[in-house]
Amino acid sequence: MKTKAILFLGACLVIGASIMQSCKKDNKDMMMTTPTLYDSLGGTVMVTDPVNPSMKIEQGRLGIRSVVDSTIFEIAADTNINSYFKVLLTEVTNGNTSGFQALSKNLTDFFCVATGAKNFTYAGKDMRNAHDPATNPRMNGKAANDDFDSFLVDLVAGAKKNGLPDNLIARVGALVETLRSQVVQM
Repeated sequence: MKTKAILFLGACLVIGASIMQSCKKDNKDMMMTTPTLYDSLGGTVMVTDPVNPSMKIEQGRLGIRSVVDSTIFEIAADTNINSYFKVLLTEVTNGNTSGFQALSKNLTDFFCVATGAKNFTYAGKDMRNAHDPATNPRMNGKAANDDFDSFLVDLVAGAKKNGLPDNLIARVGALVETLRSQVVQM
């Protein structure tokens, strides 16, 4: 009787462990079938960097960087909000692109992390401090809601210039919209 009980208990443990392992595997498989926004933007597939053809870059990062750069150019031409970036625009006009490159890298890092990339970190200021002229001397004033709306229009234009489909533009827009309360400070 005692031996049967031990065998029964042992069988239950083996079956239970098998079921738990199966569930764990199913959950892992389910998680892997739901791509992050970063995956949808190109993910970790390595491609040649058009800016530096001797280097490889994750396709997701390249896509994000392309949208970021296009959006920066859209903002530069947007008289509704380009006054916030006088320092940057003056630098670029004078042939100094270091501020542009730093902004591009920071925003690209930020969006890579925010969209689910695993291979990058964002080391810049939080969104509130990045948009507050008291903590970021490169900003010329605090943004209002209509400024944020203008930024979204510029972001959509930058995304469309890079062929991003509407469903991904909507996902990026929804992500950016979560930052409104941090960016808008008026």
